[in-house]
Amino acid sequence: MRQSVVFFVLLGVLMTAVSGVQANLVDDGYIEPAIEYIRLPYGQTDSAGPVEINALDRWQRLAGDVPNFGYVRDVVWLRFDVPTPAGALDQMLEIRYPQLDSVQIFLFENGRPVKQMTTGDWLPMSTRPIQHPHFLMPYRVNPDSRYHFLVRVQTDGALQVPTRLWQRDVFFGHTSQLGQAHAIYYGILITVVFFNLFVFLAMREATYLYYALSTLGYLFLLGSLHGTTYPLLWPDSPWLQNQSMMMSVPIAMLFSLLFARSFLNLHSRNPAWDRFLRGAVIANLLAILGTFLLGYNTSMQVSVALAIPCCLLLTVVGPVEWARGNRQAILYTIAWGVLTVGSALTAANKFGWIPTNFVTEFGMELGSALEAILLTIGLAMRLYQEREDKVAARESQLRALAARRNAELRMMDQALHHPLTKLPNRTSFELHLQDLMIREPQRRHAVGVVQLTNLAAITKTLGHQNAERILELAAQSFNHICQDLPGVRTIEQDDTRCFHAASLESGTFGFIIDADAARAQPRKILECLEAVRAPVDYLGMQLPLDPLAGVAIYPNHSDDPSTLIRQAYIALESGDALDRGLAYYRSELDSYNASNLTLASELRQAIRQNDLTLFFQPKLALADQRVVGVEALIRWPSRGEVTADQIVAVAEQTGLIKPFTRWVLQQAVKARDGLIAAGHGELSVAVNISPNNLREQDFPLFVQRLMSNHPEHAGKIILEVTETSMMQDPANSLRALRSLDFAGIPLSIDDFGSGYSSLSYIKRLPAGEIKIDRSLIVDLALQAEDRVIVQTTITMCHDLGYKVVAEGVEDEATMQVLRDMRCDMIQGFVLTPPQPMDDFMRWLTNQGMQAKRRA
Repeated sequence: MRQSVVFFVLLGVLMTAVSGVQANLVDDGYIEPAIEYIRLPYGQTDSAGPVEINALDRWQRLAGDVPNFGYVRDVVWLRFDVPTPAGALDQMLEIRYPQLDSVQIFLFENGRPVKQMTTGDWLPMSTRPIQHPHFLMPYRVNPDSRYHFLVRVQTDGALQVPTRLWQRDVFFGHTSQLGQAHAIYYGILITVVFFNLFVFLAMREATYLYYALSTLGYLFLLGSLHGTTYPLLWPDSPWLQNQSMMMSVPIAMLFSLLFARSFLNLHSRNPAWDRFLRGAVIANLLAILGTFLLGYNTSMQVSVALAIPCCLLLTVVGPVEWARGNRQAILYTIAWGVLTVGSALTAANKFGWIPTNFVTEFGMELGSALEAILLTIGLAMRLYQEREDKVAARESQLRALAARRNAELRMMDQALHHPLTKLPNRTSFELHLQDLMIREPQRRHAVGVVQLTNLAAITKTLGHQNAERILELAAQSFNHICQDLPGVRTIEQDDTRCFHAASLESGTFGFIIDADAARAQPRKILECLEAVRAPVDYLGMQLPLDPLAGVAIYPNHSDDPSTLIRQAYIALESGDALDRGLAYYRSELDSYNASNLTLASELRQAIRQNDLTLFFQPKLALADQRVVGVEALIRWPSRGEVTADQIVAVAEQTGLIKPFTRWVLQQAVKARDGLIAAGHGELSVAVNISPNNLREQDFPLFVQRLMSNHPEHAGKIILEVTETSMMQDPANSLRALRSLDFAGIPLSIDDFGSGYSSLSYIKRLPAGEIKIDRSLIVDLALQAEDRVIVQTTITMCHDLGYKVVAEGVEDEATMQVLRDMRCDMIQGFVLTPPQPMDDFMRWLTNQGMQAKRRA
């Protein structure tokens, strides 16, 4: 009884809504024209054009309002006059049935064709002037002319051509109202589908899945029937549209039959009727297969003809089960009765048995909407009845699940946060950065890394427990300071916490800011940097943490979170970070890459197997034009593309610089042995050493022992140290150089003028020679400013007691300028490029012969 009351209430509500929509759709902005037609039997030659057809005298007046010829394959020509309303010149022709294979429309003005359109559902949607499920042709009329339309139609389906002539602006208003009507229907069915799918996923009962699929089938059927799926799903594939139309009817019936069997439990309650429904299931499966084998006309007739008895079967089984005491059959009977009536009206209309009107056109929609609502209520009641006695057990399970969920949340929180600082950890930081780049790919994000370089010293001084407390205080302070950064991005936020910083590792924090916002407020950035550098107040002590910061920018430097963090680390280790406390990543300074790892392994092997070699470039004394020494330069013959600077950089980064420099010194001694044997014992050999070597405590001792073992080379092996490298660690460099000088090892300052060392530091160095960097020499003959700098440098160095070598001399003009400046020695391509020992010996011999001829 309650189910019946619910049904009639819903029926009244739905019919009221439909009546309102129907009333809105009736508008004075269109007319349904009086139509004449000519019907040409299928197979008859249709070679006449529109002008010839228009001139025929066998036009017949259409009996009804809407042309509906049923399932025929004949060619039908339609003709109707076009009224010319005053003031409304923009018009629209609408053919409201989208399942027509071929439609040709011709507009005649004063008896002459002036416009035509070829369309149909076997042509892509892009061929239509207005991409709409219906066939639309916009046109414009002249009040002084007479117009009529000629329409040629042929199709494999139901040949019906409901036609209207609209004022164009009224048509679009009507389309909007019609879309609202369809939205009500689609909204009901979609809600039903998702509701039952959710229930199925929760309970794993096939009944809810069958009903969701059957409702989806009716939704797809009506969408295909009204042409909605064509522009929405496959506008460029007419075949898919027609195939989906053929399959939609048997698919909807297939799942409806499966649902009825499961919902009414026919397998156990009524095996005889269950066999009937299983037979109908098989028949619809065959009909689905037939859509791929039969023509469109035959397939549609078979599907619709099969759907009618199936609907009747589904309608009859309800009362039968109701009479047998099956309570589930009450709402089922009412629901399927409404759906059967609506479907029968629609099917009869497609066969042309009844005229087209609102009820026959939307009968299946009205019936399926009511059926969906009623059966959803029935399923909900069934669900309630079946699960009522399991509420207590479910609540217990939910409590257990809640406890498990809380434990998982705690574990997840621990997995994404640093255990000491409680800030988000590196994993959380990378996830947030990845999400930020996906959500805002157009923005520039600056990834910053701050490292507390003094934390290790504090740990050794105050112990781990105090250091951990200091790290907690530093993390809180840093997170608070980050809030004031311009454009800072929140890494994590909830009701009780807000994090703008993350702990990447112990003593290292990360943050993300909008790079453009930060660039617009440089003063604010500087203020925050000063706040970060402020010492931490702990137990009355002001403890400096000496933070260094590095920054990498997305997308300028990388679009990978892990790479951006790595690049920020590299930036904070650069010289700029040491000087200013903050540095931006520069790719040209990034030597940490996969190729360098491979290169390091190969370099270790090359040192062990003597695969490296030395090239030699002479130094010429300008006073007497004699070669007084050579500089040994490293080369790697088997890896000719690797430069000397790359070899040294890899050796310094990987700790190979110690065996590498020792190998070079030993090879330099062997090279000078060769010079002595060739009669050139007066020549010195200069070897470049790294600042890393100066930090080795045993390096001076190694050089002393090497010279002690080869006394014949005393004072002839010169160690060259660059000005810039000494300034990285002035105190240790000076200590090491003095130790070498005390042992009698000559020293030379290389690349002078390229760094920023002070004269007070330079004059303390125990060197005997200064080499002016080639950057000051290259344009010496052309640039007066460079000449002033070089002359001043030479004079200053002479006054301090140094000999001066000019590097990078490439032409005679530059050499003459240097001679005039009283430069002591030159080195460069004007003499010869660096050469292997054998080639250098030949060059040296040629130089000696030339000197004798000049003498």
